[in-house]
Amino acid sequence: MTTLTDDLFAQLEGAPLQQIAQQLGVGRTQAAGAVSAALPLLIGALGKNASQPQGAEALFGALQRDHVGSGDLGGLLGMVLGGGATTRQTDGAGMLGHIFGGQQGRAEQHLGEATGLGGDRAGALMKILAPIVLSYLAKRMFSGQGEGGAMGASGGDPTAQVLGAILGQEQQQVRQQGGLGGGLLGAVLDQDGDGQLGLGDLLKIGGGLLGGKR
Repeated sequence: MTTLTDDLFAQLEGAPLQQIAQQLGVGRTQAAGAVSAALPLLIGALGKNASQPQGAEALFGALQRDHVGSGDLGGLLGMVLGGGATTRQTDGAGMLGHIFGGQQGRAEQHLGEATGLGGDRAGALMKILAPIVLSYLAKRMFSGQGEGGAMGASGGDPTAQVLGAILGQEQQQVRQQGGLGGGLLGAVLDQDGDGQLGLGDLLKIGGGLLGGKR
């Protein structure tokens, strides 16, 4: 069964991956390895947050409000790398703060050490990838792509639960597959054992969730 991370990585291969490598100032092979490690870390962290009902509802609302209609992946990547005005769809720094909460520094450090990027470039990579991951999830949820396309549910809660279930399943698959991505996910998410990550931050900021308001 193809995981979300595998599917998204396949969409990034080619020109997008070359653009990311150039932005980071590294070779294509190193960039590919770093992206393949960062994607399960990002999606797994979202899955951890969405394992709580409030987290799933907040993420669902953010996807629906800020990331539906964000265009094709190549166009979004161009906006992220272009250095223009930051929008709700491109504010990778703001998104990371909500995805990882107090674990963001640990995530960047572990990713940087595991991939040879170093913490600064690992952080830059995740700022690039966060908008792409959220746009991808929005397409999965609201465009009828894959099992997440069940958008007829009323009230929002059932669909938020579907999102939580999909991300939870993804997190399990990443961990079971092991490898660099699974190892990083465990090292970052299981460090303090509280299972909350940025959930308190997610609930506190409410309407600004993942949308760029700090």
